[in-house]
Amino acid sequence: MASWRLPWTRLRAAQRLLPAPLRRSGSGPAPPRLPGPLARSGGFVGGRWVQAAAAFPVLDPASGAELGRVADCGVAEARAAVRAAWEAGPGWSAAPAKERSVLLRKWYNLMMENKDDLAKIITAENGKPLKEAEGEILYSASFLEWFAEEACRIYGDIIPPSVKDRRILVLKQPVGVAAIITPWNFPSAMITRKVGAALAAGCTVVVKPAEDTPLSALALAELANQAGIPAGVYNVVPCSQQQTPAVGEALCTDPLVAKISFTGSTATGKTCVCTNRFLVQKKVHDAFVEKFAKAIERELRVGNGFDEGTTQGPLINEKAVGKVERHISDAVSQGASIVTGGKRHSFGKNFFEPTLLSNVTTNMLCTQEETFGPLAPVIKFDTEAEAVAIANSANVGLAGYFYSQDPAQIWRVAEQLEVGIVGVNEGIISSVACPFGGVKQSGLGREGSKYGIDEYLEIKYVCFGGL
Repeated sequence: MASWRLPWTRLRAAQRLLPAPLRRSGSGPAPPRLPGPLARSGGFVGGRWVQAAAAFPVLDPASGAELGRVADCGVAEARAAVRAAWEAGPGWSAAPAKERSVLLRKWYNLMMENKDDLAKIITAENGKPLKEAEGEILYSASFLEWFAEEACRIYGDIIPPSVKDRRILVLKQPVGVAAIITPWNFPSAMITRKVGAALAAGCTVVVKPAEDTPLSALALAELANQAGIPAGVYNVVPCSQQQTPAVGEALCTDPLVAKISFTGSTATGKTCVCTNRFLVQKKVHDAFVEKFAKAIERELRVGNGFDEGTTQGPLINEKAVGKVERHISDAVSQGASIVTGGKRHSFGKNFFEPTLLSNVTTNMLCTQEETFGPLAPVIKFDTEAEAVAIANSANVGLAGYFYSQDPAQIWRVAEQLEVGIVGVNEGIISSVACPFGGVKQSGLGREGSKYGIDEYLEIKYVCFGGL
């Protein structure tokens, strides 16, 4: 929660999937329709599509309409998926790195061939504008491409021995089965960023997607199957909110699972890279707020993600809207001023107006909790030291952003910010080649980049004597 990117650029909710001639503009959301070729309703376990005893609805957050029903997997399906992954492990880890690389590349190629349908699925179940969904698919596919190449670069070492009749080797080997638990905000990219690295390293995986957005994970399973990824290497167990605690516990406690990779809500995952508060120096504060408000009113358009010109869709559900309202109410009760926005949008129950708050202080909820909604609180500061102290007062630290033209100040602040990622004069920092991860309560480990694959490898020291 240091100083992050605009919250509404990452918070879109699901829209309808109607052919262009049937779309309505400005009249509220219409019922959705999923693209057929990649729409799947079952879990994917051991290379087979499986059904559960029950199914749960996946809703379009824009209209509230049901997109379809998906298998509500439980503990039995989760354990079966883990067993399938464990049984597939020896064959997959023993495969030559080049073979794993080729299959990951085929999976990437299929994602690119189906990028339009994959993007429509994201917009349908998540709601972000279609252009953003298309961008996510390109970003998502790039992790498969990157780790297809990294699979062939898992190198060990030979260490000079202390005595002449020995040789010392360091090997890197896959950790085993990895349980992958992902959020709704990037339903495709959060999977490939983890799974690409795991599979490249020789691990097998069980994916538990967010209950709001399981369709993207299942579409990826279909393409993985088409690519020839062996049975049991990539498994998906979708489940409802009611089943999530039991399924999560099963994945986290199964002795066959060697690795847990989780990205999720503030309570469990501890944060995101989206801007949660803006710190503005007092000399430019008033001018900044005025220009910011004009930019919001001029550039942000609330609407259906499939409508041309929409820049902000609905939030994922009504609970998310309620949190935004609670943060605004708390701030106003303590003296904050609403500059623009401040209430639910007329487009639908999950839509909220882009909102700008001024006169914000650090004891307000919106500066202490992650809002994850279209709310921008502005805090006034005086000195550089004061700004750094405010930024570092949070118990989380994924990403921080600041603007400066002073090289000395840039070095000072970049080094002093207690975050894992720093954007200097830049708000768009995600890249497949760069390590993604935080400090404090913003998680452990790094994803993406050459470092991401290390999270799925064990280091083994071999002492070869008697030579």
